[in-house]
Amino acid sequence: MGVNVSVVAVDAGNSKTDVALIGADGTVLSTARGGGFQPPYVGVEAALDVLAGALDEAFAALPGPVGSVGSVGHVSACLANADLPVEEAELAEALEARGWGTSVQVRNDTFAILRAGVDEPRGVAVVCGAGINCVGMVPDGRTARFPAIGRISGDWGGGAGLAEEALWFAARAEDGRGEPTELARVLPGHFGLDSMYALIEALHRGTIPLTRRHELTPVLFATAVAGDPVAGALVERLAQEVVAMASVALTRLGLLEEEAPVLLGGSVLAARHPQLNDRIAELLSARVPKAEVRVVSEPPVLGAALLGLDVTGAAPEVHRRLREQYA
Repeated sequence: MGVNVSVVAVDAGNSKTDVALIGADGTVLSTARGGGFQPPYVGVEAALDVLAGALDEAFAALPGPVGSVGSVGHVSACLANADLPVEEAELAEALEARGWGTSVQVRNDTFAILRAGVDEPRGVAVVCGAGINCVGMVPDGRTARFPAIGRISGDWGGGAGLAEEALWFAARAEDGRGEPTELARVLPGHFGLDSMYALIEALHRGTIPLTRRHELTPVLFATAVAGDPVAGALVERLAQEVVAMASVALTRLGLLEEEAPVLLGGSVLAARHPQLNDRIAELLSARVPKAEVRVVSEPPVLGAALLGLDVTGAAPEVHRRLREQYA
């Protein structure tokens, strides 16, 4: 008798993809990891081919052959770059065409982080990694979200955005257009350079790849902790942005007047910089006193799997069994 897969859980970020195959009783049957999911750069089909590689590896690792036709059930895919509902619908259609399961639901990958951190689909998550995003959900199916596609959608923050802001202030400090800041010394110093001019030239000409700008975000936080007012102001603004997004999402879902989790995720927030995370908790407590703030430590693929079990109507003990395996 073959193995029956109840949920195919996919958490696909820009840099990596995690897949988990879940049995009807909540058992994790197999897992696999693949490359990043980047349809804006490689096209939808090429991006799905990356998912296919991870799925093939996961199915190959099953303890037995897949059972009869239809024994692979729901596909719960939480995907980076699925920023708008129309993009979720397009990607769901493309996944359905691949025939990887009997049903498909696509969500932005921030929903996976939220669901991984709560025992029921209720609360708000703010994610600050390379970019920044916020989503919320309640058990009746209502959600709150933002386009989160950059400055044109009103976003500010994220690791890449913080690095750009730090470079902007440092450049102006060095040439006299702006106020003095230690960033003008420590940012080029991180790369072994002696001036912002040298760093600007290196970034412009590709001697230092632009992709390495993310390395400057921890430097910014260290400079803020050392008391630099310009760096400190950037950290303060990020805290205010996180609180603004969370407060709006809570308002949309009618959760302002009741205890509700606000989960923090992504590399910047998961680093638990005290100057940032403590300030977020302070500001949010003043604005939404009943909010319960914590950093998500559970893997997002768990959230994708739990969302899949929500769709299949799995019993609470199935959800618990699944969560215990990721404890």
